[in-house]
Amino acid sequence: MTGNVLRIGTRASALALWQARHVEALLRALPDAPAIELVPIVTTGDLQTEVPLWAVRGRAFFTKELDRALIDGRIDLAVHSLKDLPTELEPGLALPAVLEREDPLDALVSPHGTPLAALEAGARVGTSSLRRRAFLARVRPDLTLLELRGNVPTRIERLERGEYDAIVLAAAGLKRLGLEARISERLSPEDFPPAVSQGAIGICTRERDADTRAWVSRLEHTATRLAATAERALLRRIEGGCQVPLGAFSTLEGSELTVRAVVCALDGRSSLNATGTAPAETTEARALGERLAAALIAQGAGRLIAAQRAAQQDANA
Repeated sequence: MTGNVLRIGTRASALALWQARHVEALLRALPDAPAIELVPIVTTGDLQTEVPLWAVRGRAFFTKELDRALIDGRIDLAVHSLKDLPTELEPGLALPAVLEREDPLDALVSPHGTPLAALEAGARVGTSSLRRRAFLARVRPDLTLLELRGNVPTRIERLERGEYDAIVLAAAGLKRLGLEARISERLSPEDFPPAVSQGAIGICTRERDADTRAWVSRLEHTATRLAATAERALLRRIEGGCQVPLGAFSTLEGSELTVRAVVCALDGRSSLNATGTAPAETTEARALGERLAAALIAQGAGRLIAAQRAAQQDANA
């Protein structure tokens, strides 16, 4: 924190700005809140809009410029879609708050409200996610899967121009932008387990910036943190630095956290499942995620991930 001003770093997309303004509103609502300034920052992921996300190695292409701005002292906190945030933070950075999770599921958007099962054979479905492509191939191998980049409004515009017969987006993003009415179908977590931490917002600060951390930590949502801790521990053990066709769905009932995780082959022809429960405590949640990762690896997740890496290397060659 610099003086009495909190500078919030954010990507400049409509959804990222909504999230940053949401955090701004929550902070302003706190007693004796400081002044707040939004600082839009362009990231690699925003610039490389023609490159499929699955063909980019690593998971920091939407966050590294924000990390650098934090480390350099140009901003005091960065607001992220938690699913974009690498499981290993840059040295010197902390994640003092995870906000309450919005709808974590994937959503199908089609021009006339047609659900997934009713799409015609060969229908063109757009997605930028390796995970979504794998699970679409598992459920509807007859579909034609096409790359789809750009922010949420741009993706919907491309659908309306007739480039796709349907697209798959995060339900949370559509709801936050007031586009919930465009959802044709919320895809079931059994068929389409969501991305790790999908629907959650994370706030990063400098580890040693005690003043900013004190403000931000007051926005923490405990139940979401527990789910995110388990899911991110799972991903950390599985991913190895690149995108993986992995979905995870967490539920918290009373004092028990349950996580179901699925790794799917790119062609959808095989998948591996692991489910577990743990007490609703941070260390137990982290251990649960690591146990599920170990179970998936024991079943052969490494083989599926190796195939994905080979495809990624071919795409980058």
